[in-house]
Amino acid sequence: MRYLKIPKNRVGVLIGHEGETKKLIEQLSQTTLTIDSEEGEITIDDHKIQDPLLSIKVENVIRAIGRGFSSDNAVRIFNDDIEFFLFEIRDYVGKKETHIHRLKSRIIGRNGKTKRVIEELTGSTLSIYGHTVGVIANFDSIDITKRAVDMLLSGSKHATVYRFIEREMKKLRIPHFT
Repeated sequence: MRYLKIPKNRVGVLIGHEGETKKLIEQLSQTTLTIDSEEGEITIDDHKIQDPLLSIKVENVIRAIGRGFSSDNAVRIFNDDIEFFLFEIRDYVGKKETHIHRLKSRIIGRNGKTKRVIEELTGSTLSIYGHTVGVIANFDSIDITKRAVDMLLSGSKHATVYRFIEREMKKLRIPHFT
């Protein structure tokens, strides 16, 4: 058994319309989810799982939904070439809400431009929710995306981050950059 807690306002996304997201997660993972909608607590019965990595993937899918990702994006984590990473913005600034808001704004950018550029250049999906920044990306680009977000959270200029991404993606010989 594993236990997780997600924000109460994200429980509906985890359950999905007529329970379809919950059913899909259970089907893909051979688990049973028990969801307490009032508290946002999830119990994962994983005793049928043969692959121990699958238990971690289930937790990451639920955690991703809890941190603002759509269920469609979150279930991509079940693919072996997709990874999930979560940044805690408070690790960069402490607990001051004004600083958290400022760093979230740096990641989002004016009219969502920075987030969109990072996603387009790396093929990743970002979610800025509460005091976290979540990243879902394929195995090839996850490290580049994580480094780019870290650079922005640490105060690097946006142009510097974009050049970094382009240079690193070119090294990977991603068709868009060759």
